[in-house]
This record gives sequence, C-alpha cells and structure tokens, in this order.
Amino acid sequence: MSDVPSNKPYLIRALHQWCTDFGFTPFMAVFVDSSVEVPMEFVKNDEIVLNLSIEACHQLNLDNDWISFQARFGGVPRKIMVPVTHVLAIYARENGQGMSFPFDARQTPASKSEIGSLGEAEKPKASRPSLTIVK
Repeated sequence: MSDVPSNKPYLIRALHQWCTDFGFTPFMAVFVDSSVEVPMEFVKNDEIVLNLSIEACHQLNLDNDWISFQARFGGVPRKIMVPVTHVLAIYARENGQGMSFPFDARQTPASKSEIGSLGEAEKPKASRPSLTIVK
C-alpha cells in the first residue's frame, strides 16, 4: 500500500498533546535546510530545537505537511515554517520522553510558494543530521 499517507504528522500531534496534557514542555528537533524557515542564527550543525509550548508559540498549526507558528527569538517576533518531513524528534523537555524520526534528505516538501512567500534564506543541504537527544 504505497498510497497510505505517513503517520508522522499524527504522531507529532499526539506527542504534542501528551506533553501539553501532562504539563511538559514539547520540544521539536528539526533538520534545517533551504525549505525550513527558522532564525538561522540559532541553527547549529544543521539543526534547531524549537519550543512548541502554548506560552512560547502563537498560532501553532500542526498540519499534515507543514508545522507553522509565530514565536519570539531575542524579543523579535518571527514566523516559523517547518516541513513535517524535516522533524527529527518531538519530546518533553523535562524528561526526554518522546519519539525520534528517520530523516531522508531526498524527501522534498510541498513548495513554500503553495502557502505564500516566506523569504529567501538559503542554506546548503547536509547529508545527515546528528540527533542523540531522544530516549
């Protein structure tokens, strides 16, 4: 059954809900390349960890293809856009419980132009992320 959609966005939403329900802070590790819109000054080794708590982000949208929200970085409001394909893990900051996901650099998300103009920051694609934080 190659037409079955990925369960990854459903697992991300479920773990986000679990963290929220039990008072944990949901963190999301993301592989960063040119398809991801995040503050590049906070990217290390082609990765960024984002706080998805209700207090930290506004207008959070966890859809099947993209995760988007607004957050402040250094007091400056920023729009965040992450393809679900680039999510490496979602976990509770307090205890590390959550789930990591395999990443395939050959995956290509839907074009950003399909959901609006998001900026032109480019970063070369890396071959592999290095995630070791999720139990």
